[in-house]
Parts: sequence; structure tokens; C-alpha cells
Amino acid sequence: MSLCLAGARVIDPATKTDKCANVYIDGARIVKVGRAPKGFIADETIDLRGQILTPGFIELGAHLREPGLEHKATIASESRAAAAGGFTSVCCTPDTVPVIDNASVVEHIKQRARSARAARVLCLGALTHGLQGDVLAEMSALKASGCVAVTNADHAIRDTAVLRHALAYAASYELTVFLHPLDYWLNRDGRMHEGAVSTRLGIPGIPEADEIIAVNRDLTLVEETGVRAHFCRLSSGRSIALIARARRAGLPVTADVALSNLLFTDRDVGTFDPNYHLRPPLRDRGDRTRLRTGIKKRDVAAICANHEPHDADAKATPFSLSAPGVSSFDTFIPALLSLVERNAFDLSTAIAAVSQAPSEILGLEAGSLAADTPADICVFDPAREWVVSNDSITSAGKNTPFLHQTVRGKVTLTVIDGRIVYNTNG
Repeated sequence: MSLCLAGARVIDPATKTDKCANVYIDGARIVKVGRAPKGFIADETIDLRGQILTPGFIELGAHLREPGLEHKATIASESRAAAAGGFTSVCCTPDTVPVIDNASVVEHIKQRARSARAARVLCLGALTHGLQGDVLAEMSALKASGCVAVTNADHAIRDTAVLRHALAYAASYELTVFLHPLDYWLNRDGRMHEGAVSTRLGIPGIPEADEIIAVNRDLTLVEETGVRAHFCRLSSGRSIALIARARRAGLPVTADVALSNLLFTDRDVGTFDPNYHLRPPLRDRGDRTRLRTGIKKRDVAAICANHEPHDADAKATPFSLSAPGVSSFDTFIPALLSLVERNAFDLSTAIAAVSQAPSEILGLEAGSLAADTPADICVFDPAREWVVSNDSITSAGKNTPFLHQTVRGKVTLTVIDGRIVYNTNG
């Protein structure tokens, strides 16, 4: 099928494009941006005037819940929610039941994703068996089954020797390791950032040192083993400085920040709203400013939705007893645009951080609108206002601090491999 996406403002940081233009698609590939190729006849033309067209977004870590936690969400529900949020590829974290530590689980997830016919699902394999942090997973088999990287997710590995051997094993198979910098002993009892707010509220805190110690340790092991590493969901400004220094020294490391940590601070926990109980925790205003600057200066490559859908009961408890996490696919675009409006960074930088950068981290042929690249595209209307409600959220998880609020910005079209998977235009 051939498509002409007409009249939108096209923003593609990978090709330094920012102009109103038509995008021509033939089959699964982009043919051209600009004038129609000679002899091109579109089977369908979609008028997108007044909207913004970008490369499809790529999520570096979403909890899709299936298999094992289908009472919270399913691959079908969350891949549809991802497509409705402009995401064309989503990395599934390995903390499923059973854990993604063998090829059979990978194949099950791939089959379920194909059946959903929505966002593309990529698997992150487990770094250790069952994410228990003691026996290494069969990384060679995980790579052969199609895993794009390996990680222990947010399950801290207590034994540094095990972590060292795991990184060396991953390096031998040229696998990227996604590291969540956590110190088990400092992290295990905390529920929010340790500081004046946690003291006033009487909520157990997670000190910034938890992340700083882990980043320093992990960078040392990366240097020793030579593994390619991606640091996930950094929350501390000091962590950003450590990663920037390591990159200048030539270490093969990248990093991302969760969107929530760019939006909120520990002060938002003051209402005891369980929707602000997140991993990593919301830090103070100084850290939030430094995280935003890290994105602006591109010391931090990517922004992550960090999507964690929960059933209603998981959040219908006191703050400290609630399950951490936020459902973020549906509100990703309005939240991202609100940061641009606040001059945290410009729109091109924001688009690069959710498309081009994640693609490069994963080594994908995506994140660009260049000719002969996959036709993975997001289109959104930056002016459209809508009310976030249980009915308007596609995700099975309704756990968002934006619930019942009016927001601005809405995805209207998502195309994956030239196939329209979400469309509200006409």
C-alpha cells in the first residue's frame, strides 16, 4: 500500500528536517519527504495540516505485565496504548512471570505482540536467572531468540562479583546491558526521595547516594569489561555528571531519564497521592533542573516513558503500601509538550530523545524519516485539548497523576512499517 501524509510540519532531528512537507510511503518504507517521487500514485492521502509528523517513538523500558500479571495489563492492551501514544517500538522489561530468561518466554511474547497488531514489541532479556542476582542467564540463547539487550531491571544485584561476571559475559556476545543503578542496602526499605519532604511526611527515604554509589561501581566495571552499557532512569543530577565524564573519557555508555522525573519532584508527594510513588523516586527541584539540562545538552541521550500499568487495587492503599509506577503511554505527548512549553528544552531535542537516540542505543534501523528507512511514524496535534479519564486512556492501567485533568496535545496517527495502526483523522 502507498500513502501520502500531506501538509504536516515534519520534524526529523536525524536528518535535521523541520518544515511543512508531504511524506511518501510505499509498502513498509519511506520513499521521500518533500516533492512526490516521479510516477508515485498514493492509494490513500491523509490531510495532516496543522499537525506535527515525526519518527515513531521508541520506548526503552515498559512493563507490559504479560505473561503472569494479566490482571494488571496485557501485551495487547499495552501495545495498543503504546500506538495511541505515538510509540512504534516498545522494549518489554524482563520482570514478567515467568521471567524473560529463556527463549520460550521470548517467543511467547513475540507471538502475542504479532497477534495484537499494534506497537512492535522488543524483548529485554534477564541478566541473571529469574532476576535473582546469583546465576547468570543464558545470554547467548537470549540473543539468538531476538533479545535486543539484557538487564536485571530494577532488581539490584547484591554481589558485585556476579555483576562483574555478567557484564563480561554480555560483552563476549556483544550484548548491550541496561543497568538500573541501585544499591540494594540503601534502596530496599525506601519509598521516596530521602530529604526534608520525606522527613516531614514520615515516609522512609531513598538517599541520592543509592544511585551515586551504583553509578560509580557500574562505570568501573564497564571500563574493566568493555561492555556497552546503557544507564536506565537516572534520577540524580550528580549521576548525569558522572555519565557525561565517562562519555568524554571514551566509555561506551549512554543514559536515559524517566519522563516523570523531568516533570515532578518530591514535593508532589505531599498529598500522599500513590500515583507519585515511582521508581526511581522523584528527587528535589535541583535534581529535576539538572536532569532537564542534561537532556538539553544531550548529556542524557533519551527520555523514557517508564510505563508501569497497575490495577486499581495496587494504588488504592496508603502511599508506602502502594505499588510503585505510573501509566504513561496515553499522556506522554501532552507531558512532553508541557516541558517544551516551559523551555526545559526545545521540540527538536525532545523528539530526538524519544526517537533517534533510543534507536541508536538499540542499534535499530529506525528513528529517522530518511528515504528507504522503515515507515515508522507518529503524528500529533499539539493544540488538541482532551480530558484524561478512565474512558480516554487506552492502557489497562489508569494510574496516572493526570487523571481528570485537561491536557493539550494528542497523537492522531501512528504508522508502523507503512501500516496504519492508530488513526483519529477523519
